[in-house]
Amino acid sequence: MRPTVPPAYQEVFFLIGELSRALRCCQQEESFCLGLTLSQFFILHTVIGKGQIPLAELHDILAVEKSTTTRMVSPLIRRGLVVQERSKHDSRALNLSLTAQGKEVYERIWVCLTEFLGTIQKGIPPAERSKIYGATQTFLNAVQGACKARESRKKHGKGEGNVCCQRNAQR
Repeated sequence: MRPTVPPAYQEVFFLIGELSRALRCCQQEESFCLGLTLSQFFILHTVIGKGQIPLAELHDILAVEKSTTTRMVSPLIRRGLVVQERSKHDSRALNLSLTAQGKEVYERIWVCLTEFLGTIQKGIPPAERSKIYGATQTFLNAVQGACKARESRKKHGKGEGNVCCQRNAQR
């Protein structure tokens, strides 16, 4: 038996699915520009914005496991775009910073990215952009809040193993 789901919830579910599919080009492990993925460019962007960033802080920003962050950063180090150094204040901590080559590649990728972002801009009527961006940010905040609440419930033993999924599966 199919559950009755309010149309507004169905609309949100559909929107999340469509956004997820649309954003796959930005999440793929394939090269976006100059042999880097968009995720790797985001790392360069984050590092250049901070000048130097502790690897642990990057884990939090990327919202991925430590091993995933290491896997994403390693090719940047091998290519000479990022340097990893021990912290002067904590010998266990590692800091990342861009090399001169990394800064050059960063600037060149912005040319590719500007074209991509310009194409997106052209698809949104200029008079609507501010309203659409604001609404998108509100939606993003709501999704992030729901994800944090779900993660918190899972950590406290109230997640899918105990509540709604088991109850609904028994019906």
